[in-house]
Amino acid sequence: MNKELIISSSDSEVEIALVEDKQLVELHKEKKNHQHVVGDAYLGRVKKIMPGLNAAFVDVAHEKDAFLHYLDLGHQYASVAKYMRQAMNGDPSVITLQNFKMEPNIEKTGKISNILKSGQFILVQIAKEPISTKGPKVTSDISFAGHYLVLVPFSNKISISQKIKSVEERNRLRRLMQSIRPANFGVIVRTNAEGRSVAELDSDLRTLIDSWTTMTVNLKKATFPQKLVSELNKTSVLLRDVLSDDFNNIYVDNLDMYNEIRNYVKSIVPEKVDIVKHYKLNTPIFEQFGIQKQIRSSFGRIVSIRSGVYLIIEHTEALHVIDVNSGNHIKAGEGQEDTALQVNLESAVEIARQLRLRDMGGIIIVDFIDMQLAEHRKLLYDKMVEEMAKDKARHTILPPSKFGLIQITRQRVRPVIDIDVQERCPLCDGTGNIKSSLSIIDEIESNLKHLLTVQNEKKLTLIAHPYIYAYLTKGFKSKRMGWFWIYKKWIKIIPSETYNLLEYVFLNKDGEEITL
Repeated sequence: MNKELIISSSDSEVEIALVEDKQLVELHKEKKNHQHVVGDAYLGRVKKIMPGLNAAFVDVAHEKDAFLHYLDLGHQYASVAKYMRQAMNGDPSVITLQNFKMEPNIEKTGKISNILKSGQFILVQIAKEPISTKGPKVTSDISFAGHYLVLVPFSNKISISQKIKSVEERNRLRRLMQSIRPANFGVIVRTNAEGRSVAELDSDLRTLIDSWTTMTVNLKKATFPQKLVSELNKTSVLLRDVLSDDFNNIYVDNLDMYNEIRNYVKSIVPEKVDIVKHYKLNTPIFEQFGIQKQIRSSFGRIVSIRSGVYLIIEHTEALHVIDVNSGNHIKAGEGQEDTALQVNLESAVEIARQLRLRDMGGIIIVDFIDMQLAEHRKLLYDKMVEEMAKDKARHTILPPSKFGLIQITRQRVRPVIDIDVQERCPLCDGTGNIKSSLSIIDEIESNLKHLLTVQNEKKLTLIAHPYIYAYLTKGFKSKRMGWFWIYKKWIKIIPSETYNLLEYVFLNKDGEEITL
Protein backbone atom coordinates (compact mmCIF):
# COMPACT_ATOMS: atom_id res chain seq x y z
CA MET A 1 0.00 0.00 0.00
CA ASN A 2 1.26 3.46 -0.93
CA LYS A 3 0.97 5.82 2.04
CA GLU A 4 1.63 9.56 1.99
CA LEU A 5 1.24 12.36 4.49
CA ILE A 6 0.37 15.82 3.12
CA ILE A 7 0.85 18.65 5.63
CA SER A 8 -0.42 22.20 5.10
CA SER A 9 0.67 24.81 7.65
CA SER A 10 -0.70 28.33 8.08
CA ASP A 11 -0.28 30.99 10.76
CA SER A 12 -3.26 29.70 12.74
CA GLU A 13 -3.48 25.94 12.14
CA VAL A 14 -1.93 22.83 10.68
CA GLU A 15 -3.92 20.49 8.41
CA ILE A 16 -2.69 16.92 7.98
CA ALA A 17 -4.02 14.56 5.31
CA LEU A 18 -3.23 10.83 5.37
CA VAL A 19 -3.51 9.33 1.89
CA GLU A 20 -3.54 5.61 1.09
CA ASP A 21 -3.23 4.67 -2.59
CA LYS A 22 -4.12 8.29 -3.54
CA GLN A 23 -7.34 8.15 -1.49
CA LEU A 24 -7.85 10.47 1.48
CA VAL A 25 -8.52 8.35 4.60
CA GLU A 26 -7.74 10.66 7.52
CA LEU A 27 -7.87 14.42 7.98
CA HIS A 28 -6.54 16.11 11.10
CA LYS A 29 -6.67 19.78 12.05
CA GLU A 30 -4.73 21.39 14.88
CA LYS A 31 -4.89 24.98 16.02
CA LYS A 32 -1.39 26.23 16.80
CA ASN A 33 -2.54 27.63 20.15
CA HIS A 34 -4.55 24.51 20.96
CA GLN A 35 -4.44 23.45 24.61
CA HIS A 36 -5.50 20.29 26.45
CA VAL A 37 -4.22 17.73 23.96
CA VAL A 38 -4.56 14.03 24.78
CA GLY A 39 -1.46 13.02 26.74
CA ASP A 40 -0.76 16.41 28.37
CA ALA A 41 -0.10 16.10 32.12
CA TYR A 42 -1.44 18.76 34.53
CA LEU A 43 -1.29 19.67 38.16
CA GLY A 44 -4.98 20.24 38.80
CA ARG A 45 -7.18 20.91 41.78
CA VAL A 46 -10.31 19.00 42.74
CA LYS A 47 -13.20 21.41 42.28
CA LYS A 48 -16.20 19.31 43.26
CA ILE A 49 -16.94 15.75 44.37
CA MET A 50 -19.99 14.05 42.80
CA PRO A 51 -20.80 11.01 45.01
CA GLY A 52 -23.79 10.04 42.85
CA LEU A 53 -21.53 9.67 39.80
CA ASN A 54 -18.59 8.38 41.86
CA ALA A 55 -16.59 11.06 40.10
CA ALA A 56 -15.02 14.48 40.56
CA PHE A 57 -14.62 17.67 38.57
CA VAL A 58 -11.03 18.92 38.31
CA ASP A 59 -9.83 22.41 37.40
CA VAL A 60 -7.12 22.13 34.71
CA ALA A 61 -7.29 25.72 33.39
CA HIS A 62 -10.06 25.00 30.88
CA GLU A 63 -13.33 26.94 30.72
CA LYS A 64 -15.09 23.68 31.61
CA ASP A 65 -13.87 21.58 34.53
CA ALA A 66 -12.37 18.21 33.60
CA PHE A 67 -14.24 15.01 34.50
CA LEU A 68 -12.48 12.32 36.55
CA HIS A 69 -14.25 9.03 37.34
CA TYR A 70 -13.18 6.80 40.21
CA LEU A 71 -12.15 4.05 37.80
CA ASP A 72 -9.82 6.52 36.04
CA LEU A 73 -7.85 7.10 39.22
CA GLY A 74 -5.94 3.88 38.45
CA HIS A 75 -5.06 1.08 40.84
CA GLN A 76 -1.84 2.81 41.83
CA TYR A 77 -3.40 6.18 42.70
CA ALA A 78 -2.01 6.07 46.24
CA SER A 79 1.51 5.73 44.82
CA VAL A 80 0.86 8.55 42.32
CA ALA A 81 -0.35 10.86 45.10
CA LYS A 82 2.67 10.01 47.25
CA TYR A 83 5.03 10.66 44.33
CA MET A 84 3.33 14.02 43.62
CA ARG A 85 3.77 15.19 47.22
CA GLN A 86 7.44 14.17 47.31
CA ALA A 87 8.15 15.77 43.92
CA MET A 88 6.49 19.04 44.98
CA ASN A 89 8.69 18.99 48.10
CA GLY A 90 11.79 18.64 45.91
CA ASP A 91 12.70 15.04 46.76
CA PRO A 92 15.19 14.02 43.99
CA SER A 93 14.78 10.29 44.63
CA VAL A 94 11.41 10.19 42.83
CA ILE A 95 13.04 11.01 39.48
CA THR A 96 14.13 7.38 39.05
CA LEU A 97 11.62 5.62 41.38
CA GLN A 98 14.40 3.09 42.03
CA ASN A 99 14.04 3.34 45.83
CA PHE A 100 10.41 4.43 45.77
CA LYS A 101 8.21 2.39 48.08
CA MET A 102 4.95 1.53 46.31
CA GLU A 103 1.67 2.00 48.16
CA PRO A 104 -1.10 -0.67 48.20
CA ASN A 105 -3.61 -0.61 45.33
CA ILE A 106 -6.87 1.22 45.94
CA GLU A 107 -10.10 -0.81 45.94
CA LYS A 108 -11.77 -1.43 42.58
CA THR A 109 -15.21 -0.81 44.06
CA GLY A 110 -14.28 2.10 46.31
CA LYS A 111 -15.84 5.54 46.64
CA ILE A 112 -14.16 8.62 45.25
CA SER A 113 -15.29 10.64 48.28
CA ASN A 114 -13.02 8.43 50.42
CA ILE A 115 -10.01 9.19 48.20
CA LEU A 116 -10.34 12.84 47.12
CA LYS A 117 -11.43 16.02 48.87
CA SER A 118 -12.45 19.35 47.35
CA GLY A 119 -9.53 21.74 47.03
CA GLN A 120 -6.72 19.19 47.03
CA PHE A 121 -4.03 19.05 44.34
CA ILE A 122 -4.08 16.11 41.94
CA LEU A 123 -1.85 14.89 39.12
CA VAL A 124 -3.89 14.12 35.99
CA GLN A 125 -3.41 13.46 32.30
CA ILE A 126 -5.79 14.39 29.47
CA ALA A 127 -7.54 11.22 28.22
CA LYS A 128 -10.17 12.86 26.02
CA GLU A 129 -10.18 16.36 24.55
CA PRO A 130 -13.07 18.79 25.18
CA ILE A 131 -16.03 17.88 22.96
CA SER A 132 -19.03 20.13 22.33
CA THR A 133 -20.20 21.50 25.71
CA LYS A 134 -18.16 19.00 27.73
CA GLY A 135 -14.79 19.66 29.29
CA PRO A 136 -11.83 17.30 28.94
CA LYS A 137 -11.83 13.85 30.50
CA VAL A 138 -8.78 13.09 32.63
CA THR A 139 -7.08 10.16 34.31
CA SER A 140 -4.55 9.75 37.11
CA ASP A 141 -3.27 6.54 35.52
CA ILE A 142 -0.23 8.31 34.01
CA SER A 143 1.54 6.89 30.93
CA PHE A 144 3.84 8.18 28.16
CA ALA A 145 3.55 6.89 24.59
CA GLY A 146 6.47 6.56 22.17
CA HIS A 147 6.93 5.11 18.69
CA TYR A 148 7.77 1.62 19.93
CA LEU A 149 6.86 1.65 23.62
CA VAL A 150 4.43 3.01 26.19
CA LEU A 151 5.98 3.80 29.59
CA VAL A 152 3.73 3.04 32.60
CA PRO A 153 5.12 4.36 35.92
CA PHE A 154 4.34 2.60 39.23
CA SER A 155 4.14 -0.81 37.54
CA ASN A 156 6.54 -3.66 36.87
CA LYS A 157 4.44 -5.34 34.21
CA ILE A 158 5.62 -5.93 30.62
CA SER A 159 2.85 -6.25 28.01
CA ILE A 160 3.31 -7.14 24.34
CA SER A 161 0.94 -6.04 21.56
CA GLN A 162 -1.47 -8.82 20.59
CA LYS A 163 -0.81 -7.99 16.92
CA ILE A 164 2.70 -9.43 17.28
CA LYS A 165 1.90 -13.09 16.60
CA SER A 166 5.33 -14.73 16.62
CA VAL A 167 5.99 -16.46 19.96
CA GLU A 168 9.76 -16.15 19.46
CA GLU A 169 9.50 -12.41 18.76
CA ARG A 170 7.25 -11.88 21.77
CA ASN A 171 9.73 -13.70 24.01
CA ARG A 172 12.65 -11.71 22.54
CA LEU A 173 10.93 -8.41 23.18
CA ARG A 174 9.98 -9.44 26.70
CA ARG A 175 13.59 -10.37 27.52
CA LEU A 176 14.86 -7.08 26.08
CA MET A 177 12.38 -5.02 28.08
CA GLN A 178 13.19 -6.90 31.24
CA SER A 179 16.87 -6.04 30.80
CA ILE A 180 16.54 -2.31 29.99
CA ARG A 181 13.48 -1.04 31.85
CA PRO A 182 14.06 0.83 35.14
CA ALA A 183 12.58 -0.45 38.39
CA ASN A 184 8.96 0.50 39.09
CA PHE A 185 8.36 1.37 35.44
CA GLY A 186 6.13 -0.94 33.40
CA VAL A 187 6.28 -1.11 29.62
CA ILE A 188 3.75 -1.81 26.86
CA VAL A 189 5.47 -2.93 23.66
CA ARG A 190 3.69 -1.56 20.58
CA THR A 191 3.27 -3.33 17.23
CA ASN A 192 5.91 -1.06 15.64
CA ALA A 193 8.55 -2.66 17.89
CA GLU A 194 8.44 -5.96 16.02
CA GLY A 195 11.89 -6.77 14.64
CA ARG A 196 13.52 -3.65 16.12
CA SER A 197 16.96 -3.74 17.72
CA VAL A 198 17.71 -3.20 21.39
CA ALA A 199 19.37 0.15 20.55
CA GLU A 200 16.20 1.47 18.88
CA LEU A 201 13.99 0.32 21.74
CA ASP A 202 16.37 1.69 24.36
CA SER A 203 16.46 5.08 22.60
CA ASP A 204 12.66 5.26 22.61
CA LEU A 205 12.59 4.27 26.29
CA ARG A 206 15.11 6.99 27.20
CA THR A 207 12.96 9.61 25.45
CA LEU A 208 9.92 8.55 27.49
CA ILE A 209 11.89 8.60 30.73
CA ASP A 210 12.98 12.14 29.83
CA SER A 211 9.28 13.12 29.73
CA TRP A 212 8.86 11.61 33.19
CA THR A 213 11.91 13.54 34.44
CA THR A 214 10.57 16.79 32.98
CA MET A 215 7.23 16.30 34.76
CA THR A 216 8.98 15.53 38.05
CA VAL A 217 11.22 18.62 37.86
CA ASN A 218 8.26 20.85 36.92
CA LEU A 219 6.24 19.57 39.89
CA LYS A 220 8.77 21.10 42.29
CA LYS A 221 8.05 24.64 41.06
CA ALA A 222 4.46 24.09 39.89
CA THR A 223 1.70 26.54 40.73
CA PHE A 224 -1.90 25.47 40.28
CA PRO A 225 -3.14 24.96 37.63
CA GLN A 226 -0.17 24.19 35.43
CA LYS A 227 0.72 21.99 32.48
CA LEU A 228 3.65 19.85 33.59
CA VAL A 229 4.57 18.11 30.36
CA SER A 230 3.14 18.43 26.84
CA GLU A 231 2.26 15.69 24.44
CA LEU A 232 3.84 16.04 21.02
CA ASN A 233 1.98 18.19 18.52
CA LYS A 234 -0.62 16.37 16.42
CA THR A 235 1.73 16.03 13.45
CA SER A 236 4.37 14.26 15.51
CA VAL A 237 1.75 12.15 17.30
CA LEU A 238 0.38 11.03 13.94
CA LEU A 239 3.88 10.19 12.73
CA ARG A 240 4.59 8.32 15.94
CA ASP A 241 1.43 6.24 15.61
CA VAL A 242 1.22 5.56 11.87
CA LEU A 243 4.74 5.80 10.47
CA SER A 244 5.64 2.38 9.07
CA ASP A 245 7.75 0.76 6.35
CA ASP A 246 5.03 1.25 3.71
CA PHE A 247 5.14 5.05 4.05
CA ASN A 248 6.48 6.56 0.82
CA ASN A 249 6.40 10.34 1.19
CA ILE A 250 5.73 13.13 3.67
CA TYR A 251 5.18 16.50 1.97
CA VAL A 252 5.33 19.72 4.05
CA ASP A 253 4.76 23.25 2.72
CA ASN A 254 6.36 25.06 5.67
CA LEU A 255 10.16 25.15 6.01
CA ASP A 256 10.26 25.31 9.81
CA MET A 257 7.82 22.42 10.14
CA TYR A 258 9.73 20.50 7.47
CA ASN A 259 12.91 20.75 9.54
CA GLU A 260 11.03 19.83 12.72
CA ILE A 261 9.43 16.75 11.15
CA ARG A 262 12.64 15.70 9.47
CA ASN A 263 14.48 15.81 12.81
CA TYR A 264 11.68 13.88 14.52
CA VAL A 265 11.62 11.16 11.86
CA LYS A 266 15.41 10.97 12.03
CA SER A 267 15.19 10.40 15.78
CA ILE A 268 12.65 7.54 15.61
CA VAL A 269 13.23 5.92 12.19
CA PRO A 270 16.55 7.20 10.77
CA GLU A 271 16.29 5.09 7.60
CA LYS A 272 13.04 6.88 6.61
CA VAL A 273 14.32 10.45 6.94
CA ASP A 274 14.56 10.99 3.16
CA ILE A 275 10.81 10.53 2.67
CA VAL A 276 10.27 13.95 4.26
CA LYS A 277 10.13 16.51 1.44
CA HIS A 278 9.70 20.27 1.37
CA TYR A 279 6.88 21.35 -0.99
CA LYS A 280 7.89 24.61 -2.75
CA LEU A 281 5.34 25.14 -5.58
CA ASN A 282 3.03 28.17 -5.62
CA THR A 283 -0.12 26.04 -5.99
CA PRO A 284 -1.59 25.29 -2.52
CA ILE A 285 -0.39 21.85 -1.45
CA PHE A 286 -3.89 20.45 -0.91
CA GLU A 287 -4.89 21.56 -4.40
CA GLN A 288 -1.75 20.11 -5.98
CA PHE A 289 -2.32 16.65 -4.50
CA GLY A 290 -6.11 16.63 -5.04
CA ILE A 291 -6.88 16.72 -1.32
CA GLN A 292 -9.20 19.72 -1.55
CA LYS A 293 -11.27 18.02 -4.25
CA GLN A 294 -11.62 14.88 -2.13
CA ILE A 295 -12.64 16.96 0.90
CA ARG A 296 -15.42 18.61 -1.10
CA SER A 297 -16.74 15.25 -2.30
CA SER A 298 -16.29 13.32 0.97
CA PHE A 299 -17.87 15.65 3.51
CA GLY A 300 -21.45 16.81 3.79
CA ARG A 301 -24.72 15.08 4.57
CA ILE A 302 -24.81 13.05 1.33
CA VAL A 303 -21.73 11.10 0.20
CA SER A 304 -21.81 9.53 -3.28
CA ILE A 305 -19.97 6.36 -4.27
CA ARG A 306 -18.84 5.87 -7.88
CA SER A 307 -21.22 2.99 -8.62
CA GLY A 308 -24.23 5.21 -7.95
CA VAL A 309 -24.65 4.14 -4.33
CA TYR A 310 -24.84 6.97 -1.81
CA LEU A 311 -24.77 7.40 1.96
CA ILE A 312 -26.75 9.81 4.11
CA ILE A 313 -24.87 10.70 7.30
CA GLU A 314 -26.61 12.40 10.20
CA HIS A 315 -24.97 13.52 13.45
CA THR A 316 -26.61 13.92 16.86
CA GLU A 317 -25.13 14.62 20.28
CA ALA A 318 -25.29 10.96 21.35
CA LEU A 319 -24.77 9.01 18.12
CA HIS A 320 -24.23 9.04 14.37
CA VAL A 321 -26.61 7.44 11.87
CA ILE A 322 -25.61 6.28 8.37
CA ASP A 323 -28.26 5.26 5.84
CA VAL A 324 -27.23 3.20 2.80
CA ASN A 325 -29.10 3.85 -0.47
CA SER A 326 -28.71 1.89 -3.71
CA GLY A 327 -29.34 4.94 -5.93
CA ASN A 328 -29.04 3.89 -9.60
CA HIS A 329 -26.92 0.81 -8.85
CA ILE A 330 -28.80 -1.69 -10.99
CA LYS A 331 -27.09 -4.31 -13.11
CA ALA A 332 -28.78 -6.57 -15.64
CA GLY A 333 -29.19 -10.16 -14.54
CA GLU A 334 -28.86 -9.45 -10.82
CA GLY A 335 -31.70 -10.25 -8.48
CA GLN A 336 -32.74 -8.06 -5.57
CA GLU A 337 -30.74 -10.08 -3.02
CA ASP A 338 -27.52 -9.99 -5.08
CA THR A 339 -27.94 -6.26 -5.72
CA ALA A 340 -28.44 -5.62 -2.01
CA LEU A 341 -25.29 -7.61 -1.18
CA GLN A 342 -23.14 -5.74 -3.73
CA VAL A 343 -24.45 -2.35 -2.58
CA ASN A 344 -23.83 -3.20 1.07
CA LEU A 345 -20.30 -4.49 0.44
CA GLU A 346 -19.37 -1.33 -1.49
CA SER A 347 -20.91 0.81 1.22
CA ALA A 348 -18.98 -0.99 3.97
CA VAL A 349 -15.68 0.10 2.38
CA GLU A 350 -16.75 3.76 2.20
CA ILE A 351 -18.29 3.73 5.70
CA ALA A 352 -15.04 2.48 7.24
CA ARG A 353 -13.21 5.30 5.41
CA GLN A 354 -15.75 7.90 6.53
CA LEU A 355 -15.37 6.91 10.19
CA ARG A 356 -11.61 7.46 9.97
CA LEU A 357 -11.87 10.56 7.81
CA ARG A 358 -14.38 12.38 10.02
CA ASP A 359 -12.98 10.82 13.23
CA MET A 360 -16.51 9.83 14.20
CA GLY A 361 -16.66 8.35 17.69
CA GLY A 362 -19.21 7.04 20.16
CA ILE A 363 -22.14 5.04 18.83
CA ILE A 364 -22.63 4.63 15.08
CA ILE A 365 -25.75 2.99 13.66
CA VAL A 366 -25.58 1.86 10.02
CA ASP A 367 -28.83 1.03 8.21
CA PHE A 368 -27.81 -1.32 5.41
CA ILE A 369 -30.21 -2.58 2.74
CA ASP A 370 -32.13 -5.60 4.03
CA MET A 371 -30.84 -9.03 3.02
CA GLN A 372 -32.74 -12.26 3.52
CA LEU A 373 -29.91 -14.79 3.39
CA ALA A 374 -27.88 -15.40 6.54
CA GLU A 375 -24.71 -16.11 4.54
CA HIS A 376 -24.99 -12.68 2.89
CA ARG A 377 -25.32 -10.98 6.28
CA LYS A 378 -22.22 -12.91 7.42
CA LEU A 379 -20.31 -11.71 4.32
CA LEU A 380 -21.29 -8.12 5.10
CA TYR A 381 -20.21 -8.42 8.73
CA ASP A 382 -16.85 -9.95 7.74
CA LYS A 383 -16.29 -7.18 5.19
CA MET A 384 -17.04 -4.51 7.79
CA VAL A 385 -14.61 -6.11 10.24
CA GLU A 386 -11.94 -6.38 7.52
CA GLU A 387 -12.21 -2.71 6.53
CA MET A 388 -12.34 -1.46 10.11
CA ALA A 389 -9.16 -3.41 10.90
CA LYS A 390 -7.28 -0.57 9.13
CA ASP A 391 -8.58 1.82 11.81
CA LYS A 392 -6.22 2.33 14.76
CA ALA A 393 -8.99 3.68 16.99
CA ARG A 394 -10.46 1.09 19.35
CA HIS A 395 -13.81 -0.12 18.08
CA THR A 396 -16.42 -2.86 18.44
CA ILE A 397 -18.71 -4.10 15.66
CA LEU A 398 -21.89 -6.10 16.28
CA PRO A 399 -23.34 -8.47 13.64
CA PRO A 400 -26.36 -7.23 11.62
CA SER A 401 -29.61 -7.25 13.57
CA LYS A 402 -32.85 -8.66 12.17
CA PHE A 403 -33.65 -5.12 11.03
CA GLY A 404 -30.44 -4.93 8.94
CA LEU A 405 -28.69 -2.57 11.35
CA ILE A 406 -25.01 -2.83 12.26
CA GLN A 407 -23.98 -1.13 15.50
CA ILE A 408 -20.45 0.18 15.91
CA THR A 409 -18.78 1.80 18.88
CA ARG A 410 -15.58 3.70 18.14
CA GLN A 411 -13.13 5.38 20.49
CA ARG A 412 -14.03 9.02 20.89
CA VAL A 413 -11.22 11.23 22.17
CA ARG A 414 -11.59 14.29 19.91
CA PRO A 415 -14.50 16.22 18.36
CA VAL A 416 -15.80 14.82 15.07
CA ILE A 417 -14.45 16.65 12.01
CA ASP A 418 -17.37 18.34 10.29
CA ILE A 419 -16.53 20.44 7.23
CA ASP A 420 -19.39 22.46 5.77
CA VAL A 421 -19.27 21.98 1.99
CA GLN A 422 -22.55 23.83 1.34
CA GLU A 423 -23.18 27.56 0.98
CA ARG A 424 -26.24 29.57 1.89
CA CYS A 425 -28.32 30.23 -1.24
CA PRO A 426 -27.93 33.91 -2.22
CA LEU A 427 -31.47 33.98 -3.63
CA CYS A 428 -33.46 32.58 -0.72
CA ASP A 429 -30.93 33.09 2.12
CA GLY A 430 -31.46 29.49 3.16
CA THR A 431 -35.26 29.69 3.50
CA GLY A 432 -36.04 27.68 0.36
CA ASN A 433 -38.40 30.40 -0.89
CA ILE A 434 -37.72 33.28 -3.31
CA LYS A 435 -39.75 36.14 -4.66
CA SER A 436 -41.73 35.37 -7.78
CA SER A 437 -40.37 36.79 -11.05
CA LEU A 438 -43.53 38.91 -11.36
CA SER A 439 -42.90 40.64 -8.02
CA ILE A 440 -39.35 41.46 -9.08
CA ILE A 441 -40.78 43.13 -12.23
CA ASP A 442 -43.05 45.26 -10.04
CA GLU A 443 -40.00 46.23 -7.94
CA ILE A 444 -38.00 47.18 -11.05
CA GLU A 445 -40.87 49.31 -12.41
CA SER A 446 -41.29 51.08 -9.06
CA ASN A 447 -37.58 51.93 -8.88
CA LEU A 448 -37.59 53.02 -12.54
CA LYS A 449 -40.46 55.46 -11.91
CA HIS A 450 -38.64 56.91 -8.90
CA LEU A 451 -35.39 57.40 -10.82
CA LEU A 452 -37.04 59.06 -13.82
CA THR A 453 -39.67 61.21 -12.13
CA VAL A 454 -38.16 62.02 -8.72
CA GLN A 455 -34.40 61.92 -9.32
CA ASN A 456 -34.84 63.10 -12.91
CA GLU A 457 -32.17 60.79 -14.33
CA LYS A 458 -31.48 61.67 -17.97
CA LYS A 459 -30.31 58.25 -19.12
CA LEU A 460 -30.68 54.82 -17.50
CA THR A 461 -29.21 51.37 -18.15
CA LEU A 462 -30.62 48.23 -16.50
CA ILE A 463 -28.49 45.11 -16.04
CA ALA A 464 -30.44 41.94 -15.15
CA HIS A 465 -30.55 38.16 -15.44
CA PRO A 466 -31.18 36.93 -19.06
CA TYR A 467 -34.58 35.57 -18.03
CA ILE A 468 -35.66 39.00 -16.77
CA TYR A 469 -34.07 40.63 -19.84
CA ALA A 470 -36.15 38.45 -22.16
CA TYR A 471 -39.36 39.13 -20.24
CA LEU A 472 -38.82 42.91 -20.48
CA THR A 473 -37.72 43.11 -24.12
CA LYS A 474 -39.31 40.33 -26.18
CA GLY A 475 -42.62 40.63 -28.03
CA PHE A 476 -44.38 43.36 -30.02
CA LYS A 477 -45.64 45.23 -26.99
CA SER A 478 -42.84 44.60 -24.57
CA LYS A 479 -42.46 46.10 -21.11
CA ARG A 480 -39.62 48.32 -22.32
CA MET A 481 -41.77 49.68 -25.13
CA GLY A 482 -44.50 50.46 -22.63
CA TRP A 483 -41.99 52.41 -20.48
CA PHE A 484 -41.00 54.44 -23.57
CA TRP A 485 -44.59 55.47 -24.18
CA ILE A 486 -45.02 56.48 -20.52
CA TYR A 487 -41.71 58.23 -19.79
CA LYS A 488 -40.60 59.18 -23.35
CA LYS A 489 -37.15 57.72 -22.61
CA TRP A 490 -35.58 54.59 -24.00
CA ILE A 491 -34.19 52.27 -21.28
CA LYS A 492 -31.12 50.25 -22.31
CA ILE A 493 -31.29 46.71 -20.87
CA ILE A 494 -28.21 44.43 -20.75
CA PRO A 495 -28.45 40.69 -19.91
CA SER A 496 -25.79 39.22 -17.58
CA GLU A 497 -25.40 35.51 -16.91
CA THR A 498 -23.39 36.29 -13.76
CA TYR A 499 -26.49 37.76 -12.10
CA ASN A 500 -28.92 35.54 -10.21
CA LEU A 501 -32.62 35.62 -11.08
CA LEU A 502 -33.54 38.36 -8.59
CA GLU A 503 -30.43 40.51 -9.02
CA TYR A 504 -30.38 43.74 -11.03
CA VAL A 505 -28.75 47.19 -11.02
CA PHE A 506 -29.41 50.58 -12.62
CA LEU A 507 -26.56 52.61 -14.12
CA ASN A 508 -26.67 56.37 -14.70
CA LYS A 509 -25.49 58.22 -17.82
CA ASP A 510 -21.86 57.96 -16.63
CA GLY A 511 -22.10 54.18 -16.21
CA GLU A 512 -22.06 54.40 -12.41
CA GLU A 513 -24.25 52.12 -10.30
CA ILE A 514 -27.20 53.89 -8.69
CA THR A 515 -27.79 53.03 -5.02
CA LEU A 516 -31.47 52.33 -4.48
